[in-house]
Amino acid sequence: MSTRLRNALSAALIALSCLLVPFGALAAWVTYGLADTGRYVTAMAPLAADPAVQGAVVDTVGAGIVHEVAPWLDHEIGARDEYGAVRPFVYDAVRSFTRTEAFRTAWEAGNRAVHDAVLSALQDGRQGAVTVDLAPVAAQVKRQLTEEHVPFAHHIPVEHTAVPVLPAHELNRLRKGYHVLEVAGFWLPVSAAVLAATGIAVAACRRRAITATALGTALGGAFLLLAVVLGRRLTLADLPEAAHRPAAGAVYDALTQTLRTVSWLLIALGLTAALVCRLTELLARRRRASAAPAADPAPGPTRARV
Repeated sequence: MSTRLRNALSAALIALSCLLVPFGALAAWVTYGLADTGRYVTAMAPLAADPAVQGAVVDTVGAGIVHEVAPWLDHEIGARDEYGAVRPFVYDAVRSFTRTEAFRTAWEAGNRAVHDAVLSALQDGRQGAVTVDLAPVAAQVKRQLTEEHVPFAHHIPVEHTAVPVLPAHELNRLRKGYHVLEVAGFWLPVSAAVLAATGIAVAACRRRAITATALGTALGGAFLLLAVVLGRRLTLADLPEAAHRPAAGAVYDALTQTLRTVSWLLIALGLTAALVCRLTELLARRRRASAAPAADPAPGPTRARV
């Protein structure tokens, strides 16, 4: 095989390998990161102390409890006017609850329940919307309101109501994407490594091939980091309620922390490998130059003897 053909084949294989790097990292992150319940719960656990997340929980849970109490006040005792009086107490109680250890426990349990429900729906092929039960949280708030002698607190209903998490019409699309990523999460990184090794092996100058692979890997990491940043902006822009965007941003950052770390590692390792290859090349040139024998000086004109 000619040198030109070897270099062309090597360049094509290395370029394809570097193109697969960000996609392989993304697929592996979904398969081995998001799809793992333990890692998911660990990533979400610190958010229990995040003010934006606590505020979103207060709004959601407080509104749900007040919504359940209002019909009872209206139809059972005709005290609809008490609705406005009960609302601040409910929200204050929920806000206080978010600062307790019990909330952190409920937060982890709720995230585990949501993750298990979504993952089971993606894996077992069930139909219909994915739902979870938030009755334990409502029961804790009711208990706290009762202890604080808030009016009508003991009448707050604690029912096992199915709270929708994932609509049914999105489940089939997500299931297909999940199965594709489940396969790609293993084979894309393996394919990228095999293509890079093959491209380096067939190259006429392997040091240059390694340098190109390292720079391509760093570039792939940069593209992956850019995709994470753009994904955050698009995700927050699509939210219908702007008030919940800080909480959604905190959740997005927590879930993509590993992906951002992988992106920076790819950039750092790629640039480091390229720099090492460049330094070894310069060192090899210097050694060859110092090992070359010095050229003999040109002989001068011979003076004739008299």
